[in-house]
Amino acid sequence: MAARYDHPGEQAAHDPIRLLAIRETPLSVDEVFAAVGDHAAGGTTLFVGTVRNHDSGADVDSLGYSCHPTAEAELRRIAEKVCADYPVRALAAVHRVGDLEVGDIAVVVAVSCPHRGEAFEASRKLIDTLKHEVPIWKHQKFSDGTEEWVGAC
Repeated sequence: MAARYDHPGEQAAHDPIRLLAIRETPLSVDEVFAAVGDHAAGGTTLFVGTVRNHDSGADVDSLGYSCHPTAEAELRRIAEKVCADYPVRALAAVHRVGDLEVGDIAVVVAVSCPHRGEAFEASRKLIDTLKHEVPIWKHQKFSDGTEEWVGAC
């Protein structure tokens, strides 16, 4: 059964994708949050992924992200799918590449929808699919001198 909307603001926006990028420069939570502002949205979610100081019991000193040339196109494909599946008013997603230190922001995603439940669901779908399907790889450097490559897809 198709969803019934009592108000136009509950429908998906015509062009809800406001910001998509893969950048070598530090990311701005404020920029991403501002991009998804929408007066018809009753719920806005914001997820910020940071570099943690450990992974699988090993101490992480730093890491680097690299991506395939198709990464931004894949990010767009995923964003379009999320917008097709949920009544998204506005969506933004930015991932960092290059060398990062512990505590640096690696990814920021935000979604605005008419209601909070939809915003949570759409945001979770966006970040989970991004991490599994966008060709971005992580090169972790550990305190003991070892290194590890982790593929996102």
